[in-house]
Amino acid sequence: MPSKKALVRRPGPRLTEGLVTHVEREKVDVDLALEQWEAYVEALRAHGWETVEVDPEDDCPDSVFVEDTVVMYKNVALIARSGAESRREETIGVEEAVARLGCSVNWIWEPGTLDGGDVLKIDDTIYVGRGGRTNAAGVQQLRAAFEPLGARVVAVPVSKVLHLKSAVTALPDGTVIGHIPKVDRPALFPRFLSVPEEAGAHVVLLGGPKLLMAASAPKTAELLTDLGFEPVVVDISEFEKLEGCVTCLSVRLRDLYA
Repeated sequence: MPSKKALVRRPGPRLTEGLVTHVEREKVDVDLALEQWEAYVEALRAHGWETVEVDPEDDCPDSVFVEDTVVMYKNVALIARSGAESRREETIGVEEAVARLGCSVNWIWEPGTLDGGDVLKIDDTIYVGRGGRTNAAGVQQLRAAFEPLGARVVAVPVSKVLHLKSAVTALPDGTVIGHIPKVDRPALFPRFLSVPEEAGAHVVLLGGPKLLMAASAPKTAELLTDLGFEPVVVDISEFEKLEGCVTCLSVRLRDLYA
């Protein structure tokens, strides 16, 4: 049976110092962010996901964006090495968490850099964004880790947003969705659906037709509803100020061995 576990990490007191790259810095309300994070976690639980809270890293402002620290494929956890040096300490608690869950653990090594937010998995195809946080050596190491397990790795240029999954994610049928002005090469994806809002490009598959989405993309939610999906909407406005989206706040582990 597929597993339904999700790693999450509580936002720390230095959240307001989080990195911004492609947006102007805005004031972040830490108390509101914590409320939004708790509602996000509750939405996962309400749809059958067992959440596993990783030990906090209060000295790492971006640590709530736990997706960037590890890439899962089958039962293998590939510990990332961020292109942002200030984020590299975030992986310690995550490595401990996935090891406790019985994962086989591999690592990205210097000179490779890779952020988990640059990795989009669709069945056995793994798209990897080659951009500001992930370099060629990181892509090569991911390929070496996962291709022997049956994955097909496709490198994708990323220049208009922070991560590949800031630009695109995928629906349950494998259709890639994205907001065209933020996508470098939509033709690289066999099936691509343009959505009307940048935040509408970000969905987390909760199971069946249910899609976790940000409240900031109502037009996209309407479009996806018309296509037969069921949006589950959460407000993550404080994290969006730091270039975060619904995918960034958890790591979904669907293929753990029983």
